[in-house]
Amino acid sequence: MAGKTDVVVIGGGYAGVMAANRLTRRDDVTVTLINPRATFVHRVRLHQLAVGNDEAVVEYGEVLRAGVRLVVDGVARIDVPGRGLTLASGGTLGYDYLVYAVGSGSADPRVPGAAEHAYPLASLEEARRLRPVLDAAPATAAVTVVGGGPSGIETAAELAEEGRAVNLVCGGALGPYLHPRGRRAVARRLARLGVTVHAGPDAEVTEVTREAVRLRDGRELPSAVTVWTAGFGVPDLARRSGLSTDALGRLLTDETLTSVDDERVVAAGDAAAPSGLPLRMSCQAAMPLGARAADTVLSRLAGERPGTLNQVFTGECISLGRQEGIIQFARRRDVAVGFHVDGRAGAKLKELVCEWVVKQLAAEARRPGSYGLHRVPGGAARERALRARRAAGPAAAERAA
Repeated sequence: MAGKTDVVVIGGGYAGVMAANRLTRRDDVTVTLINPRATFVHRVRLHQLAVGNDEAVVEYGEVLRAGVRLVVDGVARIDVPGRGLTLASGGTLGYDYLVYAVGSGSADPRVPGAAEHAYPLASLEEARRLRPVLDAAPATAAVTVVGGGPSGIETAAELAEEGRAVNLVCGGALGPYLHPRGRRAVARRLARLGVTVHAGPDAEVTEVTREAVRLRDGRELPSAVTVWTAGFGVPDLARRSGLSTDALGRLLTDETLTSVDDERVVAAGDAAAPSGLPLRMSCQAAMPLGARAADTVLSRLAGERPGTLNQVFTGECISLGRQEGIIQFARRRDVAVGFHVDGRAGAKLKELVCEWVVKQLAAEARRPGSYGLHRVPGGAARERALRARRAAGPAAAERAA
């Protein structure tokens, strides 16, 4: 390809920033990052923003290489045949390669009253909207957090540590990823903070009103403020643009993260569904995926065969207020093990992880190509899952999509 190659990255989160920084390794590549905000959102701190303990943003100058062009805008449509984008502002932008890293957000709760009366907490704007609502609520008013995953646990603990009376409604298991030992440690910490945990199928939310949350077993929990952290959704940009997606709307790719529809489109982060087997939503997955997506583009530009996904996990980190936390360790195939670190040591390690994430992005900005966790061996479990999928035939793949 003669002249400069224009690569556009849609999405300035963990995956998008990693990909954009890495793509600058070649002098003949121009990199444009499109993001609706002028600052990087440190999403793992949104629960802190909601209660006023952090602003959850980092200036792009700290994590984005100077040579990357930042366009503060959204994308309305991808013209795949024409290799162009229609921006939310009405402008257009062409590309030679596209990195689709639009991230994820809140899902439509589909529970009566939730859209009207509950406050989601998956984006900067949602956290900023929630913060004054919590500030305005009386200190003794009950707050209900819906969702027993990491975001729900962290939000409930953060609020309780501030002296709030908190109900945590799981609708299933508390911390479903956690090993039973880790789950018990989290439950003990929440109990010490005064959080009332409602777990199990009877605790599924059936209705949200302005002043209460109703559960499947008929219980009604008073709730001056209801925070909704359950569910997971992705933007429908790929689907609207005619690209193949899974049922949730994640872009379907092969194991090099290349779209099944066009080799000039690669995906990374929460909105990618490689081989119909997407990875767990986390910055732990997003940054290696961003690096892999960039390497796929760079390999094609060099006339080389791109490498395939080789993702490994170490576990899950959950803050339990500012004073305690838990680091749940896992096997490389992302299955929790009995070992964890909790208490004050867990809080310190969790904080180090949050700081480390930003430092890794900044390091890649300074020295593109220095990040290497996406090349750590350990993808055997994924290979077995892919073989099982192929052995099950096209019907299984169609159900997954």
